[in-house]
Amino acid sequence: MSFDAIVIGAGIVGTACARELSAAGLKVAICDEGDFAGGGATAAGMGHIAVMDDSEPQFALTAYSQKLWRDISGQLPRQAEYLSCGSLWVAEDEEELAEVQRKYRFYSERGLPVEILDPKQVSEAEPKLRNGMAGALLMSADGVCYPPCAARYFADYVTSAGGEIYFGKRVVHIANGEVKTADGTSFSSKIVILAAGVSSVRILPGLSIKPRKGHLLITDRYPGFLHHQLIELGYLKSAHSSSADSVAFNAQPRATGQILIGSSRQFGREDPAAEHHMIRNMLSRAIAYMPSLQNLSAIRVWTGFRAATPDKLPLIGLCPNFDSVYLATGHEGLGISTSLATARLLADEILNRTSEISRLPYRPDRTFAHHA
Repeated sequence: MSFDAIVIGAGIVGTACARELSAAGLKVAICDEGDFAGGGATAAGMGHIAVMDDSEPQFALTAYSQKLWRDISGQLPRQAEYLSCGSLWVAEDEEELAEVQRKYRFYSERGLPVEILDPKQVSEAEPKLRNGMAGALLMSADGVCYPPCAARYFADYVTSAGGEIYFGKRVVHIANGEVKTADGTSFSSKIVILAAGVSSVRILPGLSIKPRKGHLLITDRYPGFLHHQLIELGYLKSAHSSSADSVAFNAQPRATGQILIGSSRQFGREDPAAEHHMIRNMLSRAIAYMPSLQNLSAIRVWTGFRAATPDKLPLIGLCPNFDSVYLATGHEGLGISTSLATARLLADEILNRTSEISRLPYRPDRTFAHHA
């Protein structure tokens, strides 16, 4: 079976890449070991479409991607639950309020709509937050979506453009122009794109990617309980930890009226089972911010594994030691946010187009990224 491009991975990043290349006129195949598009880490993610400021390259990629998400928001199906709710970074004390002010300056200087809320305004914006917050940063352009349905929408675009999707195909070997699966199927293609998240390391063992486990919980439907994506400023401290288990308050309103509660981060875990102590710590943290959460009914808890790189930036572009194998992996907790920008940058490189932002910071030939 021969195609112009084969994308390995039917998550949000892989399907976005396939959609972008299909839109450029290429005949594209998607190959995934699962049974449907939008499984794996995509199904386990919160779906926060945020602009982040951990580094200049992270800001550039997330801001660009958020613009692309807004551009297509009107085309997304209702099931994708795109919600332009904005985000509130909540400060508990004066130290965290100083971080709010720093973030405000950072985003304002780069043209993003942001606003600092005082304690009264925070209470008015989110009445269920406990009293006494020092303030918050409102990022009104942030949004959320339901990632599995967004991925399925992208996958449907590929098939409508004449492409193919092959499920239940576990890739065991890739090379320039060739993909082989465990059942003996062989694909040939001018372009191979590896967008398989943590499974990318199994296919190309030289990649410097580690799995990072996370827990999430979702409640029953409580319309009007929560209005914005809420993130504690302490999230920054836990997110920067490279080894220790950590939890932080992170709550997201869904179009269904449900509340998605996170988050946790763990390295060195391979068992996907939910860990009760992590759930307990995560919920305790959430209830400390929103006491009335303890009165809501939870209906499901699950875990997922994020593909993390040492510098917290994804690998986007031509893979070292190959002529036509490209990477789109290592997005850690920002795969949903950065999927559309990843797809656009990768297509720009493959099609020799000029990119709107520099591709250099995400190139897979960074010194740590590949040592095969």
